[in-house]
Amino acid sequence: MCGIAGFISRRTSDLEESCRLMAGALVHRGPDDSGYWADASCGVGLAHRRLSIVDLSPAGHQPMASLSGRYEIVFNGEVYNHLSLRRGLEETAGVLRWRGHSDTETLLAAIELLGIPAALARCVGMFALAVWDRELGVLTLARDRAGEKPLYYGRCGEAFLFGSELKALQAHPAFRAEVDRDCLALYLRHCYVPEPNSIFRGIKRLPPGTTLAIDESGHFEAPVPYWTARQAMERGHDAPFAGGDDTAIAELDGLLTEAVGLQMLADVPLGAFLSGGIDSSLIVALMQKQSARKVRTFTIGFSEPAYDESRYARAVAAHLGTDHTEMMVTPTQAREVIPLLASIYDEPFADSSQIPTFLVSRLARQHVTVALSGDGGDELFGGYNRYAWARRVWSLMSMRKSVRKLATRTIRALPARHWSRFFDRAAPLVPRRLRVSEMGDKLYKLADFMESSQSDLYLNLVSHWQTPNSLVLGGAESQTPLTALMAEPSDRSFQESMMYWDLMTYLPNDILVKVDRAAMAVSLETRVPMLDHRIIEFAWSLPMAMRVRAGEGKWILKQLLARYVPPALTDRPKTGFGIPINDWLRGPLRDWAEDLLGEARLRDEGFFNPGPIREKWRAHLQGQDWAYLLWDVLMFQAWWQQQRVAHGRPAALATLRAVGG
Repeated sequence: MCGIAGFISRRTSDLEESCRLMAGALVHRGPDDSGYWADASCGVGLAHRRLSIVDLSPAGHQPMASLSGRYEIVFNGEVYNHLSLRRGLEETAGVLRWRGHSDTETLLAAIELLGIPAALARCVGMFALAVWDRELGVLTLARDRAGEKPLYYGRCGEAFLFGSELKALQAHPAFRAEVDRDCLALYLRHCYVPEPNSIFRGIKRLPPGTTLAIDESGHFEAPVPYWTARQAMERGHDAPFAGGDDTAIAELDGLLTEAVGLQMLADVPLGAFLSGGIDSSLIVALMQKQSARKVRTFTIGFSEPAYDESRYARAVAAHLGTDHTEMMVTPTQAREVIPLLASIYDEPFADSSQIPTFLVSRLARQHVTVALSGDGGDELFGGYNRYAWARRVWSLMSMRKSVRKLATRTIRALPARHWSRFFDRAAPLVPRRLRVSEMGDKLYKLADFMESSQSDLYLNLVSHWQTPNSLVLGGAESQTPLTALMAEPSDRSFQESMMYWDLMTYLPNDILVKVDRAAMAVSLETRVPMLDHRIIEFAWSLPMAMRVRAGEGKWILKQLLARYVPPALTDRPKTGFGIPINDWLRGPLRDWAEDLLGEARLRDEGFFNPGPIREKWRAHLQGQDWAYLLWDVLMFQAWWQQQRVAHGRPAALATLRAVGG
């Protein structure tokens, strides 16, 4: 795991100094080593920061040249199957001369022998990379299939820039900041900036599973896919899994065991996040099955009982016999993370579970350098509450209009938190699989979409601000991959469509961004076995009844987990990785929020219409729960404040003021 950056610019006067600056912005991603390579004849520079995981020797240093000298690479990530890939290359080309045992060297050899597209097709892993081809004068960027590793790129004047994070691009002298107000509107809807956009105009994120070729002049066309989740889904539909339940469970057991085993390869201490839920418990169980030593597991707990799941993780760890580390986090410790978020996430990002994600990453990094995660199970196997919730709501749309209006008025007669408390008290009377957390928020969303189409219903469920164009001055939502996906004709069921939309958008834009930035901020590598592309392809070949059965999501995962962990230890309603942000904004964070949401400040900075924001803020202080909307604005405001402080060079600050008001 590392940080990469670079550029093509004939106007950059000191190429190595620019490389050094860009790499310096990524020290947290690679504290163990740094390297720079530049070719003044074509204005190309590559920079690298290394977090040493495999082959800790100098043989793994980057940038790395191929044996022929044709290719120069900077690589962030892991090729998990690189040892078998080496054997395959030698079977084809004969004995090769290896300098070490790093996966970067293996990948370079594959590129030299097979070409970039064929080499990527053989890789099982997570990565972002840049390869300079001296012979053709072409820079190629590539990103892994699921989008685990980030890669930003774009032109600034005559310079082409790229990097693992925006802060690396901002460190180059040619960078000029310009907030994209259309993307700001999209951010308010989703709580993240959707790919392929970034918060800065003209700066993009490379989509998962694609490559991008840039010539010596910095010219490039659209990214080219080498793998897509859509193709995986279509192949699964065309050639569905034909076996029965037991065969499917055994097949998944083998695939996931292999994926976990590959991802346990490391030359540094390794562990796993453990929440005690289905996904993380299954990953840890498969790790322990393949380990002669106790697996290191990590969880955090909170003093607020409604947000504390540490007891579940503790029970699973005890059953599996892991070496378990648990930390109870005080509200003060959690709130101390908030001033760090703007720098950690590098652009506005408002999934408040970013706070506990950072805390558990920091805890793990005190003991290990690599941690496996259970992310991906919900999108692949139907685990989110909203899937079952939306399906039930859609069935209610057959009610008469007058009945729907009455239901809407009834829901809005009480604040959301009162509904949540009512359903929490009634929970013992409801079957466990039908229990839903934060029921009040979901009822309020139900009231919003009683007249919706299926795609409108889904968009409403995943939206924060429903009309962001009314908030952003000079900005309007543009089409995103999500809106394009929802417009596609499809014979999929509503539930399967939602899973597909989440896999293509919510997973890479929210979940994977959250984990990558939080973990890399403390120099921790995270690995996600569920997102091995072979498991993605297998999941889409399964009939929906094996993923969701009798309204129960992740059915097949639960059957597999039952082979290793008693169901009683993990059978409970799904909850988010949350914090009591509603109460904090009315209490200890009130002054901080009031400063960032001040009417005069909002007006002077010129991004937002203060009226709707101030209205929600007043309603929140009076007892309504609008933290999930206010957090979006607060995270942008905190990010904007950090930008003005961190990038206060006269030229850059002048541009910021011109754009920002």
